[in-house]
Amino acid sequence: MIIDVWSDVVCPWCFIGKRRLEKALASIPEPQRSEIEVRHRAFQLQPDIQETTPTSMLLAQKYKLDIDQVRQMQANVCSIADGEGLCYDLGSTLSGNTVDAHRLLAWAKEIGKEDLLLEAMYSNYFEKSKPLFSHEDLLAIVTEVGLDVGAAQEILESDKFADQVKADAQLASQLGANGVPFFVIDMKYGISGAQPLEVFEGTIAKALAEA
Repeated sequence: MIIDVWSDVVCPWCFIGKRRLEKALASIPEPQRSEIEVRHRAFQLQPDIQETTPTSMLLAQKYKLDIDQVRQMQANVCSIADGEGLCYDLGSTLSGNTVDAHRLLAWAKEIGKEDLLLEAMYSNYFEKSKPLFSHEDLLAIVTEVGLDVGAAQEILESDKFADQVKADAQLASQLGANGVPFFVIDMKYGISGAQPLEVFEGTIAKALAEA
């Protein structure tokens, strides 16, 4: 079984959804569990953004809210994240273009370290308020998790995997996804959003029964 997960590394619900999926998978006994592959798929919430900007300002403009309303909205998300064992700090996060982060994740997949790098990106961004947009930002995380910094730098200085990022976005559109997280099991069953744990458990169980 293959579970494709479309997400953006700056989407707070995507980290929450990742945790809920992991909890659902943890309840599946072996050997079924070891036969399930989870694949990250790139999705950029703001593919055209060029510069970094405070996330709170971006949300205020997007949803026509004042800063206090944005802070309350972020506090609500932090509370939900806390329930999943995550310690969000959204007050000082920045927003920017995530194409390079997704390209690095595609590289990490080739060397079997995709989840390691994705987890570190999420944690650095949401729990430590560290940006993920410059080469320096990303190489610091590569160093943190012990991956080959030279190889990562070569990827960042090229356009390698850019076509894959675009292809992932196009496939998401074809499948009807207009937001993330978006989970697709064996290209048959979809879960849109960071749904409650029981939704993941029920959908996965159904797919396993039919496999």
